[in-house]
Amino acid sequence: MQDLMQDWPLRVSAIIDHAARYHGGRTIVSRSVEGPVTRTDWAATRVRALKVAQALRRLGVRPGDVVGCMAWNTARHLEAWYGVPGAGAVLHSLNPRLACEQLAYIAGHAGDRWLICDPDLAPIVARMVPDLPDLRGVIVLTDRPHMPEELPGALCFEDLLAAEDGDTGWHRGDERDACGICYTSGTTGHPKGVVYSHRSNVLHAMAMIQPDMLGLSSRDVVMPVVPLFHANGWSTGFSAPMAGAGMVLPGRLMDPASLYGMLEQGVTVTAAVPTIWLPLLTYLREQGLDLPHLDRVVIGGSSCPRAVIEAFQNDYGVRVLHAWGMTETSPLGTFASFKPEVAAMPDEERIGVQLKVGHPPFTVDLCIRDDAGADLPWDGETQGRLQIRGPGVLRRYLKQEADAIDAEGWFDTGDAATIDALGYVRITDRFKDVIKSGGEWISSIDMENAAVSHPDVAEAAAVGVPHPKWDERPVLCIVPKPGRSPGADEIIDRLRPHFAKWQLPDEVLFVTEIPHTATGKISKLTLRRQLEEAGYRLPDLR
Repeated sequence: MQDLMQDWPLRVSAIIDHAARYHGGRTIVSRSVEGPVTRTDWAATRVRALKVAQALRRLGVRPGDVVGCMAWNTARHLEAWYGVPGAGAVLHSLNPRLACEQLAYIAGHAGDRWLICDPDLAPIVARMVPDLPDLRGVIVLTDRPHMPEELPGALCFEDLLAAEDGDTGWHRGDERDACGICYTSGTTGHPKGVVYSHRSNVLHAMAMIQPDMLGLSSRDVVMPVVPLFHANGWSTGFSAPMAGAGMVLPGRLMDPASLYGMLEQGVTVTAAVPTIWLPLLTYLREQGLDLPHLDRVVIGGSSCPRAVIEAFQNDYGVRVLHAWGMTETSPLGTFASFKPEVAAMPDEERIGVQLKVGHPPFTVDLCIRDDAGADLPWDGETQGRLQIRGPGVLRRYLKQEADAIDAEGWFDTGDAATIDALGYVRITDRFKDVIKSGGEWISSIDMENAAVSHPDVAEAAAVGVPHPKWDERPVLCIVPKPGRSPGADEIIDRLRPHFAKWQLPDEVLFVTEIPHTATGKISKLTLRRQLEEAGYRLPDLR
């Protein structure tokens, strides 16, 4: 017997249709690239997204064509977010913080036929265009008075939409059609393309809004500080309208004062990497400000220091949701929400659980394995290779012949992790970043978190430096807070309760800055290279 249910394709167009029909008046506040803060809603966003689809078809964009988009989090970007896949095309999100050479490679590799960009990013696009012979044209997300001089042949987004009436429908394709593309950061070689389907995006958004994950509802207002071009926008562009939540889009300004101004627009949920929240917390303390609307903050991308969790929760009454995921996982993998066993713990013990990255939702399956592929116990102590599978996890990278998963569907994340009896995951390191001294692991993440707990430390990075006897020894690089001068002995004293004597760093280096990747993560690869180029050698302590 077969089922007698309707065949209702899981396409992202259904998300914006739902938001417009049942939550049409929910406000979307956006800081435009031109400067002013604008207001719209889901009903108007749907109409304009339909006009985007109409305009693209008129330009000759066909189902399956790839359209690149390099833009900040704005209302116009959100319209393209739905308009491009709504036309049956594939939205390729481009990160403007990458080097121009990398961007040209990525756009060429993905096969971008059109590029959509914000006006302030026109100089970057202008440098890319000569290296993209198959590119048909560029569309700038602005009005006629703000069209950039760097792209004289580009089309104006507002002019294109003004020529359409929106009396059209979405492309009626299969739910397994490609919907979007994001590329990995390419820290160990060329960036690799991850192609999301309509089905994977819809299922991923449904998992994201579950109560034990982000827990979104129509009573929320979501501000994604994480860019829509970073790891599928952490699903915020899909999960917020699916739940009928309002949105606040902060644009390109990431300084604490600008972000605080947008948080004051009634934001209840926000999301970003730790490097965003550290200066914001400093700004709040210095200005004597509060966060009266904010209920919860998602922190992912890299390990969240305990001091950040405690500051948000103890000083501002904002619950921190530590999360983990990857471009390859859409990106939701885990959320550190409280199971009943955790909610019953004393505060100090509960924060210890929050330092882990949480447990997975339905649609995500996890395991840890040793190098031989054997499953390891979930005892919270045994470290192994974290592996993942599910409908939001990639099977194969774009234009690669071999699958990236094993015969059982497991994808090796490259993370070293433990899993405890309740299913909470603790990321102990990246395998390429783990410090292995004398055959034993030293967690660079734990070392960095302990160092950042010092009140005079702004940022910390631990790396392994070659050693003739022990293979590697840890060196800890510290960026002091402005006007502060912590001593090396003070930093070591902070680490002692958490590390055995042999695990302590052989040297503490004070630096003015630590290199980051284009997605805001500490670049250990660059830091090691900088130390090597500077002629750094470990002192002969052992």
